[in-house]
Amino acid sequence: MLKILIRLYLVTIVTFSAAIYLVPDLVIGLFRERFMSYNIDQSRGMQGLLVKQFHEVPNGQWPALAIELDKRFAPLRVALIRIDDISFSEPEQKRLRRGENVIRLGDWGAPNLVASPLDGQLAVELVVPPDPLDVNLLYWSMNVLIGAALLACLLFWLRPHWRDLERLKQTARRIGQGQLSERTHISPRSNIGELASVFDTMAGDIECLLNQQRDLLNAVSHELRTPLTRLDFGLALALSDDLPQPSRERLQGLVGHIRELDELVLELLSYSRLQNPGRAPERVMVSLDEFVDSILGSFDEELEAPDIVIDVLMHGSLERFSLDPRLTARAVQNLLRNATRYCERRIQIGIRANAEGCELWVDDDGIGIPEQERERVFEPFYRLDRSRDRSTGGFGLGLAISRRAAEAQGGTLTAEPSPLGGARFRLWLPAV
Repeated sequence: MLKILIRLYLVTIVTFSAAIYLVPDLVIGLFRERFMSYNIDQSRGMQGLLVKQFHEVPNGQWPALAIELDKRFAPLRVALIRIDDISFSEPEQKRLRRGENVIRLGDWGAPNLVASPLDGQLAVELVVPPDPLDVNLLYWSMNVLIGAALLACLLFWLRPHWRDLERLKQTARRIGQGQLSERTHISPRSNIGELASVFDTMAGDIECLLNQQRDLLNAVSHELRTPLTRLDFGLALALSDDLPQPSRERLQGLVGHIRELDELVLELLSYSRLQNPGRAPERVMVSLDEFVDSILGSFDEELEAPDIVIDVLMHGSLERFSLDPRLTARAVQNLLRNATRYCERRIQIGIRANAEGCELWVDDDGIGIPEQERERVFEPFYRLDRSRDRSTGGFGLGLAISRRAAEAQGGTLTAEPSPLGGARFRLWLPAV
């Protein structure tokens, strides 16, 4: 709001100042003759009285009369001046010699000098002096008050706009965070009411589209599990018979493919559940070392493999932390599974918890992830070119599920280079 207010105020005050100082000069320049004739007519009475005062006394007393009139007319100045004085321009001297008054216009078209001829050589001039300092200060004070009034008007006009725009921004942020049912609730009478209505309609369409997509994914995934289970059961029965070795190997290959499909369906269901914004994380206080041990318990085969070493580092001032055990365990298991696919020999798990939050990272000594790919690896079904083979590359859903599990708890998951030479995945969960 402050930026908008400053910009609007600067435009308004600059325009106002330019209008105050430029428009009068422009108008006076265009209609100068009319201003001149009007002010000459207006000053004719006073100048006539001054000239009459001088004509009623002898010429020798004119200097003394001028001094006396100067005192009476103060702060205006009355003085005798020669018609051929250099202060008069050539056209002004000609007018005075013809017996006509001379007038000079000042600010706002007001006269600041009026001269009338007394005879062929002398003229009496009435000079309007500049405004004194205190009057100028009052004038500038009025300008400041006008500027303050303009600022107050802008604030009064801008506040409802800013309130509605802020509500629109907050709604857009919440929708981006997954709260698809959020709406602006801005009155149609608002100046941005039509924009808010279009935005709400768009948000409703997006919510409907994503809900349909999620429902379709759930339905298809559930429907696929039944025939897959039947196929698995049928192949198991077939393998129980006495079969030739080539046939048995082909059937075992089919069993592997079916279980791979079953795993994909489970991954899809997991990702679909995490896409549901209405599900709140179930945080409980857990012991961090026991939590890490329980996760490593699902990797017994990897722990027993002689060619892979898994180290665990515990840091921080807290031994217990509040988190969703199921979501966090799923995220870390996917990160560990990813590390076991690409490491050369060594994997390192680190955890640090304090009053601000809990940080958990998984390092490996593999070939790492190119910088331009470090954000894309979290996209669903995205796999690096070198991992097109599903024997190492998986389905491209594990990291996406891990990030969604972190975001569901208000956390983040990022990829960066590892001190071991491979990739580091850093999971951050804020304290609540």
